[in-house]
Amino acid sequence: MIVGLLFAGLFLLIALGLPIALAIGLPAIGMILAPGVFPPGVDTAGLGQTIIQLLFAGVDSFDLLAVPLFMLAGSIMERGGISRQLIDFSNSLVGWMPGGLACAVVVASMFFAGISGSAAADTAAMGAVAIPAMVRQGYPAAFSAALVAASGAIGVIIPPSIPMVIFGFLTNVSIAELFAGGMLVGLLFGLSFMALSVWMSARHGYGKRLPFSLRNVLRALREAVWALGAPVIVLGGILGGIVTVTEAAALAVFYALLVAMLVNRQLRWRELPGLLVESQVIAATILFIIAMAKVFTWLVAMQQTTTMIQGALAALALPPAGVLLLVMLALLVIGCVIETTAALILLVPVLAPLTGMMGVDAMHFGVLMVVNLAIGMLTPPVGICLFVACGVAKLPLGEVGRAILPFVGTALAVLMVASYWSPLITWLPGLIYR
Repeated sequence: MIVGLLFAGLFLLIALGLPIALAIGLPAIGMILAPGVFPPGVDTAGLGQTIIQLLFAGVDSFDLLAVPLFMLAGSIMERGGISRQLIDFSNSLVGWMPGGLACAVVVASMFFAGISGSAAADTAAMGAVAIPAMVRQGYPAAFSAALVAASGAIGVIIPPSIPMVIFGFLTNVSIAELFAGGMLVGLLFGLSFMALSVWMSARHGYGKRLPFSLRNVLRALREAVWALGAPVIVLGGILGGIVTVTEAAALAVFYALLVAMLVNRQLRWRELPGLLVESQVIAATILFIIAMAKVFTWLVAMQQTTTMIQGALAALALPPAGVLLLVMLALLVIGCVIETTAALILLVPVLAPLTGMMGVDAMHFGVLMVVNLAIGMLTPPVGICLFVACGVAKLPLGEVGRAILPFVGTALAVLMVASYWSPLITWLPGLIYR
C-alpha cells in the first residue's frame, strides 16, 4: 500500500511538471513524516534527523566525484573543437562507404563517448557540427538528427559512463569491471547503427561518397591525434588499474584543458567560469536526484519491497530467461517515462537482489540496465538525446521521432543479444581482471 502510494505520487508530480528530484523526494519525505506509516514498535521521534542523514549519505562518496568531473571534461572537449576533429578523422576512414558521413558521425560519437560519460553531452557536441554538415551533403534533416541522437546514446555504454558509476556506487560492483563490460556492447551498437546507415543511404540515395585517400587519413589523424589521446589515457588508466575512476575523471579534465587551450587554442581563460557553471549545474542536478532518491529507496526498503517482488516472481514459476525478459521489458517502459539517473537510483536497490532469479551476475545486469535505459534516451516523453537533437536541428519532436524508429529497433535487437549471449558483456572483464 505504502509503496503504491509512493509511486503514484511520483508519477503524478512528474506529470504535473515538477523537477524530477522533487517528484522523487517530496512523496517520500511526506510519507515518512506522516503518522501511521511505520508499525507501532518503530521509534518515529528522530525521523526528521534520519531524512537529513539520508540526504547527505546519498552523495557522500568518493566515486560520485567522477560525475561532475566527467561532465566538465565533456564540456571542455565540446567547446575546444574536438568534435569537428573527430568527425573529420572518422570521415577520412569511412567516407568512401554509402552513407559515409553518417558512418563517420557514429564513429566520432564512439570516440567522444570515451571522454565525456554523458549521452546528452555527446549528442550536443556531435549535433552542432554533424547535423549541418549532413544536411549540406543531402541527408534529410530528420534522419541526421535521429542518427546523432542514437549515436549520442552510446555515450553511456562505452566507458567512461556516468550511469555505470552510479550503478557501481549503489551495488559495490567494480566500476572498472562495468566499464570493461560495456566496451563490446557499445562497439556492437556503433557497428549496428553504421550498418543501418549504410543500408538506408544506399536505398534512398543519401549523402555523397568520398574517394579513399591515405594522405587524407594521415592529415586528419595528425590534426585529431590529441583528441584521440583522451579516451586512450582515461580508459587505459582505469582498465589498467593505474588510476581510480574519480582520478581518471580529474585526469580527463586536465587533458581536456591542455588540448582545448594550448593545442587547439579554441578555449580562452575568460570562458572557463561560464563553462564551469554550465557543466556543474547539470552535475548538481544529477547529485540532487541521487540525494532525494536515497530517501525514497530507504522507505521502499523499509516496506520489504524486494521480498514482495521475489515472492511474486516465484509464484509465476518462470525460468531465469523468462524473469530476465520480464525485467528488461519493465525497464524499457520505465526508461520511457523516468530520467535515467532517477530510474537507476529508484530501481537498482529493488532489482539488484533479483539477479540470481534472472540467471545473471551483478556486473552483467548492471551493463544491461544501463543499455536498457540508454534506449529510453531515444524515446519520448523524457528521451534526453532525442530532445537535444531536436533542439540542435530545430525540428519538431514528431518528425525526428519517426526517423529514429529504425535506430530504436536496431538498439532493441542489440539489447536482446547482450541479454542472452553473456560473453558479449562478461568476456572482456574476465580477460582483464580474472
